[in-house]
Amino acid sequence: MDFTFLTGIFASPWDIIRNLVDIAIISYILYRLLGLIKGTRAEQLLKGLVLLLIFTLAAGFLKLTMVNWLTEKLWILFAITLPIVFQPEIRRFLEQLGRGGLFGMRSLWSDKGEYDEMVAELCLAAQSLSRSRTGALIVVARKTGIGEYLESGARLDALVSASLLQTIFFPNTPLHDGAVVIRNTRIERAGCFLPLSDNPALDRQLGTRHRAALGISEVSDAVVLIVSEETGQVSLAYNGEIKRDIGIDELKLMLEKKLGETGNDTSWFRR
Repeated sequence: MDFTFLTGIFASPWDIIRNLVDIAIISYILYRLLGLIKGTRAEQLLKGLVLLLIFTLAAGFLKLTMVNWLTEKLWILFAITLPIVFQPEIRRFLEQLGRGGLFGMRSLWSDKGEYDEMVAELCLAAQSLSRSRTGALIVVARKTGIGEYLESGARLDALVSASLLQTIFFPNTPLHDGAVVIRNTRIERAGCFLPLSDNPALDRQLGTRHRAALGISEVSDAVVLIVSEETGQVSLAYNGEIKRDIGIDELKLMLEKKLGETGNDTSWFRR
């Protein structure tokens, strides 16, 4: 009697462990990918692709010749156009992968003292700008390179200080309309123009300053501080999401949390 079919049932412990590890890795990658596309155009696209897949399977099961022909052409069209239309999302995923963001790796600041001082100065500046209802947009760059957006600004290379930030964003000064970019605890550029978010799900009440903050956070791992000129509200944007109307104490905690890590977890927005 041939018992070879039993080999597929009674697998070795090593094969079971290997398969479990394989499944766990793929599940984790899919989970992080879904987190990356949440709230973006790719989320709506994924829903459309799932519906198209169901439609394709149903047409194949029912043997609908013309419908099968049409769905085949649609899949070819999607394969050609998706990398072009969704280039920002693809770039975002590759940057997350390159800096270890998919695996929750952490980064260390070279000087803890300078880092603490920077956070304190940012909070002090946000408090003063909020009281005077002075609009501000401050980008704290991390691992992802955003050099292409810095060319439009003026080079400063100065220490982060609340008084300097207030001076930069004072109304009618040459640099007050753009964004300040901080890198390695220093103000590198001021007056920078950032890409605007084109997320269709955004609140229509968000102005250009908030959309610019979301835009740069969608294509990089930067943490962006916003002060509203109309209301004086302080907001923080990260990973394509925004937390609005936060207090200074909460701002300090958020800055310390997000500037001290490289992961893309956004649970801090939902506390």
